Amino acid sequence: MHLEGKVTIAAPQNEVWNFLTDPNKVGSCVPGLVSMNIIEPDKKFGAIAGLGLGSVKVTFNAEIEWLELDKPNRAKMKARGAAPGSSMDAVSEMKMSRIDDKQTELVWTAEVTVVGKIASLASRLMGSVSQKMAGDFFNCVKSQIEK
Repeated sequence: MHLEGKVTIAAPQNEVWNFLTDPNKVGSCVPGLVSMNIIEPDKKFGAIAGLGLGSVKVTFNAEIEWLELDKPNRAKMKARGAAPGSSMDAVSEMKMSRIDDKQTELVWTAEVTVVGKIASLASRLMGSVSQKMAGDFFNCVKSQIEK
C-alpha cells in the first residue's frame, strides 16, 4: 500500500531534521508506541507498538533502520515488524525543503506491506486507517516542533 503526504512546519529545516531523526523525540508521535530502544545510534532502533484496525488489535515488535541520511534534506528508512500471525515491511522517505528561514516543507511517502492475520481480517480498513495514522503522526510532529 502506498501512503503519502505533505505538511508545512513553522520551523527552520535543521530543527525539523533534528526532531525527525531523533528516535526519542519522534517516538512521542508514534501511534500506539509502547517502547523504543536504540540498537545502533544514528543507524538502527527497535520499537514495540500496538495497532488496532477495527476489532483487530495486534502488537508489533519492529526494527527500524536508516537507509539514507542526507542532512538536512532527505531521510529514508526501512521497518520490519512481526506480530503473532502477521508481519509488516515498510520503506519510508521524508524530503525536507526550506520555504524560508522559519518554514520547512516536509513531503513524505511510504510503501507498506502487511501480511498475515491482520491483513486478512482488516483488509478493508487498512488503507484508510494507515493513511489517517500517518497523517496523525505528521500532524503531531508539526505540533511538537512548533511548540
